[in-house]
Amino acid sequence: MFEWSYQVLALLVFVAFTAGFVSAIAGAGGLIVLPVLLAVGLPPLNALATNKFQSVFGTLSSALNFLRKGHIDLASMRASLCYAFVGAVLGTLAVQQIDTGLLERILPYLLIVLALYIACSPRMSNEDRQPRWSAKRFDPTVAGGIGFYGGFLGPGMGSFFAVAFTSLRGYNLRRATAHTKPLVLVTNTTSLVIFVLAGQVVWGLAVAMAVAQFVGARLGSQLVITRGASLVQPALVVVTLTLALKLLLFP
Repeated sequence: MFEWSYQVLALLVFVAFTAGFVSAIAGAGGLIVLPVLLAVGLPPLNALATNKFQSVFGTLSSALNFLRKGHIDLASMRASLCYAFVGAVLGTLAVQQIDTGLLERILPYLLIVLALYIACSPRMSNEDRQPRWSAKRFDPTVAGGIGFYGGFLGPGMGSFFAVAFTSLRGYNLRRATAHTKPLVLVTNTTSLVIFVLAGQVVWGLAVAMAVAQFVGARLGSQLVITRGASLVQPALVVVTLTLALKLLLFP
């Protein structure tokens, strides 16, 4: 049984709100929440499970807001959501059998390259462009592949999805950010089910943080809708580089 003071609980709720706000714009909310959960004394598996639970509700909040405002075409995403689910299941199973060392070593450098692309590519804008890949090619390759990565390791998954939508499907950055949310939601929920079945979620704390995540993500997604690429592009660059530096310095 875990017990904390009201001050620590208030801090954790505020951290969850902040993470929901940031994650709705640029992803990587776990970069904010997970170190704090570990710092207040949660064992790693409980911290991972509790973080996953509350982050799912933040992603759900932003996805619902984007959907309600007409920025997500859910009907066109049925195949990609199915592939992301299958990929997440396979990735979650694979991570229990395969050494992740090589991917963990090269991931920071991939994220740095990704950040440079986000900063420099003309496709990172408020304008839709001609798609380079069809949906039939994109869905199994990208949705399934990044879904697998999300189940296998996960850091920067939202950034990878956003860049894939802009560079390969020609989406503007606002639309790309919106369409990452259902895919991230499916991938993370798949992993969450495994944590729940293993009994690793600290429920009281997870529920309180989930409420704060939901509110923060609602506000963050609203900013994406109103500001578009002028907000999302620099936020993606900062978050992706921060994640890369974190993995390099504190693997």
